[in-house]
Amino acid sequence: MPGFEGLTLTVEKTAVVIDIGSAYTKCGFASETGPRSIVKSIVKLRDSGKVVKLNSCSGEAELFEALRDFLHVLYFKHLLVNPKERRVVICDSVFTSISFRQTLASVLFDHFEVPSVLMAPCHLLALLTLGSSHGLVIDCGFAETIVLPIYEGIPLLTAAESLPVGAKVIHDQLEAQLLEHGRIHVAKEDGSVKPLSSVLSKLDERVVEDIKVRTCFVTNMERSKLIQNTNTETSDQTSEYTPPPDVDYPVGGDRLILVPGRIRETASELLFQIDYEEKSIATIVLDSILKCPIDLRRPLIENMVVIGGTAMMPGFKHRLLAEVRAALKREPYCSKLPLNTVKIHNTPSHDNCTAWLGGAIFGAVDILATRSIPREGFLKSRILPDWFHFNGNYMYTTDMYESQRSFSIIKL
Repeated sequence: MPGFEGLTLTVEKTAVVIDIGSAYTKCGFASETGPRSIVKSIVKLRDSGKVVKLNSCSGEAELFEALRDFLHVLYFKHLLVNPKERRVVICDSVFTSISFRQTLASVLFDHFEVPSVLMAPCHLLALLTLGSSHGLVIDCGFAETIVLPIYEGIPLLTAAESLPVGAKVIHDQLEAQLLEHGRIHVAKEDGSVKPLSSVLSKLDERVVEDIKVRTCFVTNMERSKLIQNTNTETSDQTSEYTPPPDVDYPVGGDRLILVPGRIRETASELLFQIDYEEKSIATIVLDSILKCPIDLRRPLIENMVVIGGTAMMPGFKHRLLAEVRAALKREPYCSKLPLNTVKIHNTPSHDNCTAWLGGAIFGAVDILATRSIPREGFLKSRILPDWFHFNGNYMYTTDMYESQRSFSIIKL
């Protein structure tokens, strides 16, 4: 039919959603229920052959090179798409440094020439998975725990709290305890059981993480008190504590690490212990609520959302609820927060992928183009706004960039 020659139907391709974490990066496409790939946030530089972590680069030049090579792997090995044809949604943390954001935007726009980029707070994206406009989002990640209240789609940044405890603290504690109290069975030798420290001086990070995931768990408050009494050896309850059974963890095919049950149960206790500043995950949750207006405190504490890989440990959410309820009965919270109901929502995905799923939801809606940074505008102004919420009707166009050059924060 000659009349229809040259006519084509143009359909915009689905956006790419990337969640760059301290330990792992999730990547996939908008409108899908889960990421296509979950890879470690490390990369081997093509020029020098050096293996670096994205969060530990020495300077902006090395960070640019690391992000360039890392995103190249994501696009052409895991996603298998042309970056020039798809918009990008970045699940960002509110505490990410400006230099990291700026370098990431430069890599995407200058090197990969993506059409547009949206950098949205991962705490806000987590609420999108529940269809809620308010809640207290607790992100327990690899390096730190961040608590951020959100009301009517607006993150209350003045009430944000953070604590440098996460999976890394558990890994360090677990490795130290295993080297001190663990044992190993080597089949090729005499078959006897030896102290682990006599055979290995250090455990591989992947082995420690796998032992944590497969064998460790978060105990309840009652057993935690028994463990503390056992450590102090000043109570008659010492004999009442019975550790869980030991487990064998195979290493290398001919070795078995004997993981004591006590270590399995106590490795995660650092998450809930009060430090020298009288801070713990439970206290920063309540401190964040105290910083909010008084009429927002009850809706926030009754709508808590826990995300992050550390939150996937068995028993974590149950223990967090118990710790928060116990802290509410102590000073100074019992007099300032007369609240009795504490609730945690169940997210529709794994806790480590909740923020990514929120980015996939937002990346599938039609307003993504109006809320993103266009490539033309960024190349002219080199301004990267901070993203706080999705309210408002400002559009990121070239004209807006030219009229807002003097502002570093632009309302969405």
